[in-house]
Amino acid sequence: MIALSLAEVAQAVGAAVPPGAGDLAVTGVTLDSRGVSAGDLFVAVAGERVDGHDFLDAAAAAGAVAALTTRPGGPLPALVVDDTVVALGRLAALVHTRLAAGGLLTVGITGSSGKTSTKDLLGQVLAAAGPTVSPPGSYNNDIGMPLTVLSAGEDTRYLVLEMGARGIGHIARLCTLARPDVGVVLNVGSAHLGEFGSADAIAVAKGELVEALPEAGTAVLNADDARVLGMAPRTRARVVTTGRTADADVRATDVVLDDTARARFTLVAGGERHPVALQVVGEHQVANALSAAAAALAAGMTPAAVAGALSQAQPRSRWRMEVTRRADGVTVVNDAYNANPESMRAALAALAGLPAGRRVAVLGGMAELGADAVAEHERLGRDAVAAGVDLLVAVGPDAVGMVRGATAAGAREAEGSSTDAATRAVSVPDRAAALDLLSEVLVPGDVVLVKASRSNGLEVLAEGLLSAGAGA
Repeated sequence: MIALSLAEVAQAVGAAVPPGAGDLAVTGVTLDSRGVSAGDLFVAVAGERVDGHDFLDAAAAAGAVAALTTRPGGPLPALVVDDTVVALGRLAALVHTRLAAGGLLTVGITGSSGKTSTKDLLGQVLAAAGPTVSPPGSYNNDIGMPLTVLSAGEDTRYLVLEMGARGIGHIARLCTLARPDVGVVLNVGSAHLGEFGSADAIAVAKGELVEALPEAGTAVLNADDARVLGMAPRTRARVVTTGRTADADVRATDVVLDDTARARFTLVAGGERHPVALQVVGEHQVANALSAAAAALAAGMTPAAVAGALSQAQPRSRWRMEVTRRADGVTVVNDAYNANPESMRAALAALAGLPAGRRVAVLGGMAELGADAVAEHERLGRDAVAAGVDLLVAVGPDAVGMVRGATAAGAREAEGSSTDAATRAVSVPDRAAALDLLSEVLVPGDVVLVKASRSNGLEVLAEGLLSAGAGA
C-alpha cells in the first residue's frame, strides 16, 4: 500500500481526524487482528458471527496505528464512520486514483465461473512483464476487492481484480472504486440464477464491467458465449474476442489433453502462432487461458511472451482442481471451492480425462439456482453418467436429485465395488457418511472428484480423504 497520513485517510472516508493523530503514517490495511503489522489501519467490520470491534485491543497490541470503526472509543485513534465497508471502498478509490495517475494498468475479470482461475493465470502472465498484484483466493466482493486494491504499491505496474455480482449494479459499484483499463467477461451461466431470475439478467450485471471501461480501454469478450459476445455494443472500448471460433481475435487451435488432463494448444493471436502447455487441469481451462492471454496482449505483452508465461503458470488458489495422489494410489481431485451447473460439468469432463481405474464423483448441492434447482441437480446426475463416472456419491439433502437423474440415465442405485459397466449412484446424508462410505469402497487407482457449492464445505471431506490415505 502507498503510505498515507491518517488525515488523508480520514478525508477519503469522510471521518473526523482524531486530535493530534493526523500525522500518523498508515502503511497497510487489515480486517484481521491476527494479521496486523506495525503501521496498519485496522478496519472493524461487524459480521454475522464476529464483530471486529471486539478485537481492537488485539489490533493495538499487534502494532496497528489507528482503527476504522462505527463507534468512538477504544485503545486506538478511531476514524468513526457509519459503515466501515463503504469507507473501505472509499479509501481504495483514493489509492487507486493515485496509482492510476502514476501509470498503473488495471484489469477487471468477471463471469459466472472461472474468475479466480483466470485471475491466477493472468496474474502470473503479467508478472513476467512487471510487478503485479493478483492475490490467490477469491477476493471479489465489497471487502475483498478494495483490500486487493490497497495491497498495491507505488511500484505496482499491473493490478488484476476479480469482480463478482450478487445483483444488478454490484459490478458497476465496484468499478467506481477502481475503474479497469481492461475488462474481461468469461461467461454467463447459472451461478446465482435464483437471485437474478434469468440468465439475461445475469448478462446485464456482468456487462456492467465493459460499460465502465474508458474509450482507450479494451473489452475482452468470449466469442463462444453468445450472451457475452452480445455485450460488445455496450462498451465504448476496443473489443477483443476470444474462443475457438475461426473469427476470434485470440483463439486456440489443435487442442489436446495430455495423460494428466492438462491442455495443450496453439495460441493464435496477432498473426502469430505459439504452442501452449497448461499446468492446470481440465479442458475448460483453455477458455480461461485465452481470456488471460487477450488481457495480457492488451497490456502490451507479445504473443510469444504470453504463450511462454501461460505454459509456466501454476495453480495458485486452494480447492480448485487440486490433484493429489495418496500413498495408497487413490487420487483426490479437490475442486470444492464452489459450484454451479456449468462448473460441475467442466469438472466432470476433467475427471473423464484423467487416467483412472475407476472414476468417483462426490458431489454436493448447488446453491442459489432458484426454481431450476431440482431440474439442474437431476440433469447433473445424467451428466455424470454421460461422463463415464463409475460411482456417483451425492452428499446432503440438496443433492439427492442427482441420484434420480443418474438412475433415469441407466445408473444403478447401489454403492458397491462391482466392475460392471453401469454407473452406481448413492445418496448420503452428510460429509461424515460420505467419508465412511468412501473409506470402505476406494481402491488403488481410483480417482475421486470432490465438488459442491461453498456452503456444503466439501473441502473438509477432501481433506479427510487425503488424511485417510496418509498412512497407507
